[in-house]
Amino acid sequence: MSDPFLAVLSLEGVPSSYSATRDGIDALLRDRGLRQTTPEDTARSLLLGAAASASLEGSGVDADALAAGGGDTTARAALHLSTELLGLLSTWRKAPLQAIARLHAMAAAGSVPDDELGRPANPIGADRLNELARMLVQPTEAPGLVVAALVHAEIATCGAFASHAGVVARAAERLVLVERGIDPASVTVPEAGHAAVPDGYRSALAAYARGDSPGVHQWLNYASQAFARGAEASPLAS
Repeated sequence: MSDPFLAVLSLEGVPSSYSATRDGIDALLRDRGLRQTTPEDTARSLLLGAAASASLEGSGVDADALAAGGGDTTARAALHLSTELLGLLSTWRKAPLQAIARLHAMAAAGSVPDDELGRPANPIGADRLNELARMLVQPTEAPGLVVAALVHAEIATCGAFASHAGVVARAAERLVLVERGIDPASVTVPEAGHAAVPDGYRSALAAYARGDSPGVHQWLNYASQAFARGAEASPLAS
């Protein structure tokens, strides 16, 4: 059986850049497990991620204001999603498509009709989500960071959801980082890594959406840098 996630490692510079990024994350976490993290670290990371994700959708609220009850509908939905996110981990492992639908239902609640929550609006996009889910439950030798980057880009650009695809994609990316053992305590802030360079983020996603090898390459190069910025935004780095 082919390993579609592994195939992208043939792209120039991808293995080395992702190896370096993983080393940086491991250094932050002191070789994963040697550094004690607290529930407060995780909660702060999730809060920072919610604010950053909302900012990419045009919300201007910062993390502390969001925690205090501020923010628009998008920001509040992103916060709600962040508080429920890690509870979806077991579902993600067994039925990623179900988890993606739940992510959309939480992200879009109050913004779209109830009968559209968690339901793909485009049959081609739905087919791509089905294929992604099939890939996620198959074994792969690809680095977890690469899987997270590809999951993010595919959900964001496949057209399955008419709205809130970006929020869902960034939440799914964080879940993959936890599930694949990159960041088990979820204390890095990948959303902040993307929000730090919003134009670069959107440009890289647009390149991926073209569906050609150079576009995938551009996205992967960008995402590696974003993960590194996300580690720097961790509460552990302050």
